[in-house]
This record gives sequence, structure tokens and C-alpha cells, in this order.
Amino acid sequence: MSQQSFVNAKQAIEAHANGSSDSFRSTKRFYDDANFPKGFKRCGDFTSKEADLLEQHGQAMKNLADGTQLPCNVDEDQFVQVLQGKMTPSTPMELLWAKYCRLAKGKPFYAVVGTIHTPTSPKVEIEFDDVEDDSADNDESE
Repeated sequence: MSQQSFVNAKQAIEAHANGSSDSFRSTKRFYDDANFPKGFKRCGDFTSKEADLLEQHGQAMKNLADGTQLPCNVDEDQFVQVLQGKMTPSTPMELLWAKYCRLAKGKPFYAVVGTIHTPTSPKVEIEFDDVEDDSADNDESE
């Protein structure tokens, strides 16, 4: 990422954090207790600003992703197009939502492939009469 695009991204994050943009407005905070029970700030996966943005605007992003809220401006429309796979994430909010979705899925579970479960072998019965006869034969020969 070039220095200029880093500065632009930082300014966009600050603009969203300060509430100067009308994009992704929500009346309630966003929490995901199922995937992040300690909260976004304490989970260690998000920066402080990212956690604040998710709490403030996450509900609107979730509603846009679910289709329960229609986009009301260009930023939200582009966000929906990214969710539909028509575009790649480029804005800070799109990148943040992509990061959240990736982390919310959890870590992949790798199972051992090729494990063979053998059927139980039939019981082998040992006759104790045979064992006693062998020991009796050895005693007689001495």
C-alpha cells in the first residue's frame, strides 16, 4: 500500500469514527457475543479504532449484508456490491467487514484424513486344559 493510500484510508477511518459521514448509520451498537464473547476490543483481533467502528456501524453493515436495510448512499451501495462479489473490498469499512466475517467463521478444523477403523477381532478363547497338559508333560520328562 502506498503512503498516500495509507493516509487516505486513515482519514476515512477517522471521518467515520468522528461521525462526519452519513454512511452506515445505526441507532444501536453492534455486539457479537457468540463469536467474540469478550468484545471486539478485548479479543485481540481488532485495533481499538476497528473495534469502535464495528460497535458503532456494525449493525448497519450487518443489516446491509442481510438485506434488511437498503443502501441509502454511494458508500453503502458499493458495500453491498462488495458483499455480492461484484467488487473487491477497497474502503476501510469494506475491509473491516471482510476481516470481521473471516474471523467470525472461526479457525478451520483440520481432521486426520485416512484414519482406518478396524473392526473388532473375534474373541480368542484359550483352553486352560491345554496349558496344564504341557506343563504336566515337562514335569514327567525330568
